[in-house]
Amino acid sequence: MTPEQAAFFVETLLPQVQKEYLTTRRVLKAIPIAKESYRPHPDSRSAFELAWHIASSDVWFLDGFLTGKFEMEDDVMPADLGTTEDILALYEDGFETKLPEVKKLSPDFWATPRPFFGIYNNPTALYLQFMLLHMIHHRGQLVAYLRPMGAKVPNIYGGSFDEPMTEPES
Repeated sequence: MTPEQAAFFVETLLPQVQKEYLTTRRVLKAIPIAKESYRPHPDSRSAFELAWHIASSDVWFLDGFLTGKFEMEDDVMPADLGTTEDILALYEDGFETKLPEVKKLSPDFWATPRPFFGIYNNPTALYLQFMLLHMIHHRGQLVAYLRPMGAKVPNIYGGSFDEPMTEPES
């Protein structure tokens, strides 16, 4: 991938990263605090655990872009997180402070291949797409929890029973 190709790819994906973040925030806000321990199956993550995975992974990807390394040192949820509101606050702070810095990275940076867990060695720009797919996948899991938890399902890519199709709020 040339720097020019990487720049085009990144300029296309970064607005999507921002838009999906806003949607993910809305989904996290929809989790009823009294039902955070809900899990559809004993082998499933709880809504709280899934919310943490989504939020921490998005911030982890942004950190990986800023450091130029995708390494998982410690995937342990901080013990002081009490509710999904706490997770949401960390998500908003991490995402909103790091994304502007990620947007400043150069086309040469984005074109440079980087290892990813010893499985991939792709141009860095391709990990933006991986970030999006990962977020959307797990957010879809979490959305499937909402109705059984008694929550309303927000408008995501179109209206839901609970929220007709409108332009999502920021």
